[in-house]
Amino acid sequence: MRIKPSMEGLVAYQPGKPIEEVKEELGLKEVIKLASNENPYGCSNKVIKTIQESLFDLAIYPDGYARNLRQKVADNIGVKETQLLFGNGSDDVILILCRSLLSPGDNIVTATPTFSQYKHNAVIEGADVKEVPLVNGVHDLNAMVDAIDAKTKMVFVCNPNNPTGTYNREKEFKDFMKQVPDNVLVISDEAYHEYVEASDYPDTVPMLGNYRNLLILRTFSKAYGLASLRVGFGIGSEDLIQAVDPGREPFNTNTLGQRAAYEALGDQVFIKECFIKNREEMKRFEEFCERKGYDYYPSQTNFILIDFKKPGSEVFQYLLENGFITRNGEALGFPTSVRITLGTKEQNTKIIELLNKL
Repeated sequence: MRIKPSMEGLVAYQPGKPIEEVKEELGLKEVIKLASNENPYGCSNKVIKTIQESLFDLAIYPDGYARNLRQKVADNIGVKETQLLFGNGSDDVILILCRSLLSPGDNIVTATPTFSQYKHNAVIEGADVKEVPLVNGVHDLNAMVDAIDAKTKMVFVCNPNNPTGTYNREKEFKDFMKQVPDNVLVISDEAYHEYVEASDYPDTVPMLGNYRNLLILRTFSKAYGLASLRVGFGIGSEDLIQAVDPGREPFNTNTLGQRAAYEALGDQVFIKECFIKNREEMKRFEEFCERKGYDYYPSQTNFILIDFKKPGSEVFQYLLENGFITRNGEALGFPTSVRITLGTKEQNTKIIELLNKL
């Protein structure tokens, strides 16, 4: 038995270390995970109530069309219901797009370093990957346009970018879209959209009217605090969504996820509170870096990538042994850095104290 050649040598996605595993390995009573950009404040209380009420429906298949959630999202964003594609997290939407558009001999254009699953899914489909280095942590959109050729099917723009937290501004993104050929799909991955403070961040939804080759990714895993329920979605033209929908698995979003996302979307007060707390804590980390002389990328997300000017594995291990799971920058393309998810005020106070002793 042989797997397809394109998968040979591929490594499965490596998430952050589980809390219980770290407790057992290191004999720690308390471990705080600040590795996967989850919301440290949890989710809306409305979500808890609807999950409790849904526990009696576990034997019933979910709504494969996600009708109620679809209507809620469409109304919230201001698009038609037929412009939405739901997935088991936005990762699943990326997989559906690659499955639907890519064949051996095709290629995608992406930045480097950026979110790994663009490249991973393209490689599985036998496509080539053209990687364009970041400039000061930001996508070099002009160079990405130059990298497009006759075999390019997709261009991924992670905005804000993971793992740097940086973003491309509205004017440069619009100029970029004008230059991309109509037959090349641009995916604007906006997983951290709710955390963005910058006034010149691209407002991409209105652009859908002018660019049928644009698809926007959003998720309920980050600011909405529903990472374990795995609900994400794409927004695009009706024709595109209809064309790729057959590549979606049946029932790929579960009942609890759909209902939780519906309620979470209706509690924008909670999202605003999380946004304010996140910006306050970001300022604390930035001030820490400036005091210590550490380089960092100004972040529009809920994480910060800090250059400690020593192997990221050393800083990662030091924090791990002291009860904090972070993300080693060596695995992200930044060998002397560590990416830290912003926690609560109390959690951040503890980790900053540890870093001051480093």
